[in-house]
Amino acid sequence: MHMKILFVTSEAHPLIKTGGLADVSNSLPRALSALRQDVRLVMPAYRCITTDERPRPLFSSHTARGDSYRLLETRLPGTRIPVYLVDIPMLYDRPGGPYADEHGRDWPDNAHRFAAFADVVAQLTGPARLSGWQPDILHCNDWQTGLVPVILRDKPHPPVLFTIHNLAYQGIFAREWFERLGLDDTLWSMHALEFYGSFSFMKGGLVYADWITTVSPTYADEIMRPEFGCGLEGVLQSRADRLSGILNGIDTTAWDPRHDPLIAQTYNARKLSDKRVNRDALCRHFGIEVGTGPLCGSIGRLVWQKGIDLIIDLLPELLTEGWRFVFLGSGETDIENRLCDLARQFPGRLGVEIGYHERLAHLIEAGADIFVMPSRFEPCGMNQMYSMRYGTPPVVRRTGGLADTVSCANGGGDGQDITGFCFDEPNADALRAALRQAAESFSDRRRWQQIMRNAMRREFGWRSSARQYLARYQALLRQ
Repeated sequence: MHMKILFVTSEAHPLIKTGGLADVSNSLPRALSALRQDVRLVMPAYRCITTDERPRPLFSSHTARGDSYRLLETRLPGTRIPVYLVDIPMLYDRPGGPYADEHGRDWPDNAHRFAAFADVVAQLTGPARLSGWQPDILHCNDWQTGLVPVILRDKPHPPVLFTIHNLAYQGIFAREWFERLGLDDTLWSMHALEFYGSFSFMKGGLVYADWITTVSPTYADEIMRPEFGCGLEGVLQSRADRLSGILNGIDTTAWDPRHDPLIAQTYNARKLSDKRVNRDALCRHFGIEVGTGPLCGSIGRLVWQKGIDLIIDLLPELLTEGWRFVFLGSGETDIENRLCDLARQFPGRLGVEIGYHERLAHLIEAGADIFVMPSRFEPCGMNQMYSMRYGTPPVVRRTGGLADTVSCANGGGDGQDITGFCFDEPNADALRAALRQAAESFSDRRRWQQIMRNAMRREFGWRSSARQYLARYQALLRQ
């Protein structure tokens, strides 16, 4: 079935990126397009968006709340997929990022910014707006799009699929904003948008979408429990018959050690010795001593969710024993400072770079021996899939997408099915045990190379996941 799909997102790589949502917003539309679907994106026109071609204006209009906007059109770089940019300079033409200023502080009017975006998206569902192109499906993503199904609830509209990428980020705002946005009083209810005295954009998506997906099957189960549900587990339980998990894929073209232009030496599962060139380059970059033990890498947000504090608690002990670690990321100031302090205490054994650089991320995936990702919760995660593709077995907590993607060692055996190492309890002792298990396997060269090859053979492309989304769209249209 040929469908017209409007993919609604607040970010898309390489136009703009703060996290995994941007990667999905690039890769999934391209995979759907490869399946001969007519998919188009819509997102805000932030100042920092970079495009291959100059956006062209399509029309000007006003939102239901009176904001003047222009709709611009460009292309997803490297494709023919149209991207519509909602241009409201007062709301989006700012320094900094899509959600926060250059100092990392949330924009105080985010409620207005993404309510206006939702207004425009709702208008685009009509037949007259996009030169007769009318979507068959709206695919909304995360809290920034949560008001779209709310606005459309009493109007004729295409089915709305709403994807949760991370339930911990909900778009919660004070009652004052509810009133300033002119939302219907009937929506101030525990059965609608009200959330413990405030209101939640995310809850709007969960209550009013026609179907809800999240980014791994295990996470879909977890978020219906209090420890993962972030206060919304009751809503999700009530919609359990309309909730499913579809595992994210990765861009296997951009992340391919056989052809990666961003690493020091390309390699494959038949020539693992070339991986050492990348380890040497990574050590040189961070000034890390050459050693015989494993070099561990970590990339991502330096926040509590990612369990970085669990690694930090172990670092003095492990670094004293001769372990070596490199970190790339940014996040909570306390975690950044603790890592930087330890790097000064252990020169040559701990390398830390605050920020994000694509080339260095690729080099860490290729050059590290072990990738460490001890997340307290992880909706899907992509770095563990990147690391396996690069023959860098991950150490992960058994949760969310990590549980769905990493085949863990349970002691013994010859490594025939193992692709990584897992632990269950979110504490430093459990992480230590998993790291030591990985180090023991690393010391057995034959076993370790088997684990590396297992990991590199795993298929994490988008084609299977895109087909699952396509089947869900088709089911919604039939219903």
